[in-house]
Amino acid sequence: MQNEHMSDAPEQPHSPKDLEALRTGIDDVDRRLVELLNERAKLVVDVGKVKQNTGTPIYAPHREAAVLKKVLGASAGPLPPGAIEAVYRELMSGSFALEHPLRIGYLGPQGSFSHQAATKHFGSSVSFEDMHEIAGVFTEVVREHCHYGIVPIENSTGGGVVETLDAFREHGEKLSIYSEVLISVHHSLLANCEPREVKRIHSKPEVFSQCRRWLSIQFPGAEQVPAASTARAVQTTKAEALLEPGRGSAAIASVLAGQIYGVNTIFEDIEDDPNNITRFCIIAKQKAEPSGDDKTSVMFTTEDKPGALVSVLQVFDQRKINLSHIDKRPSGRVNWRYTFFADLTGHRSDENVAQAIEEVRAHCKDITVLGSYPRATRIL
Repeated sequence: MQNEHMSDAPEQPHSPKDLEALRTGIDDVDRRLVELLNERAKLVVDVGKVKQNTGTPIYAPHREAAVLKKVLGASAGPLPPGAIEAVYRELMSGSFALEHPLRIGYLGPQGSFSHQAATKHFGSSVSFEDMHEIAGVFTEVVREHCHYGIVPIENSTGGGVVETLDAFREHGEKLSIYSEVLISVHHSLLANCEPREVKRIHSKPEVFSQCRRWLSIQFPGAEQVPAASTARAVQTTKAEALLEPGRGSAAIASVLAGQIYGVNTIFEDIEDDPNNITRFCIIAKQKAEPSGDDKTSVMFTTEDKPGALVSVLQVFDQRKINLSHIDKRPSGRVNWRYTFFADLTGHRSDENVAQAIEEVRAHCKDITVLGSYPRATRIL
């Protein structure tokens, strides 16, 4: 007698007719999706008119954070959260174009990590402008030639980005950190020669520090040549390979940059830390509204007296305000005096944060709130 548990026939594979029916179902969903997307776009146009009449910023980080939180919370799968977020970032990018075309300044050229961060955050429907230097991004936002700028401020391996910290020291009172972006960064060695022929390597100074151990083992004798950006390093490498084929030029940059400028990838993922993350700031002339999950960045110079920095830190400690990051740069005015940069939890409009900042002023020669903005919760 046959065991009843073994009587089930094996599941038959789908036939071509089944596949055709599934594809027809997908086509039907696509038609409805397009209808709904255009229905949403009509509402966006109306929102844009209201914003223009009231002077409300087109890009609002707190609203962006709220939309993403709602749609990710509404998704039960099987699409992963990253896919949902990518779709909605492109939708919001298209919305910007409908409401008012935006110009975003970044450290280029195309293929730089700043360019990748900008496109991942703002989508493909805005205008991206290569400012050539980080200082140029700040200047063009201050002059309102660009609506927003995106600049790298900190790397999980290499620490603070010097050019950005120095630019905040110059322009910190004229603009504000409006939002932040986290991207996973993977470096590759690019060259149009054999690895054994590499004699000089171009890249940003911060990138060399992120690949220090790998370089010391693989290319201990190679000259490290600073570049304004990783993409610029690839352009220089390509030019040197054409003009001086025996020079042995290489660059550390992204695979994408190599593909854009025609330089071969020799080794991928050469960063010392595989979890290498760079934090970017969106800078703007306006201030971000509270989102409910915010960070505040401040810049201050302490009084020239013993224990001044300790006194500042004690203020935040006593008010139970967490400092998630602190960095320093020479003040540029007096030898051995430093400007400190700190990130703390909360929004500048929160009573606790506002009172702490006022108390800190008693221990500082000057303090500037660089911005309060939604905390980035996902790595793009």
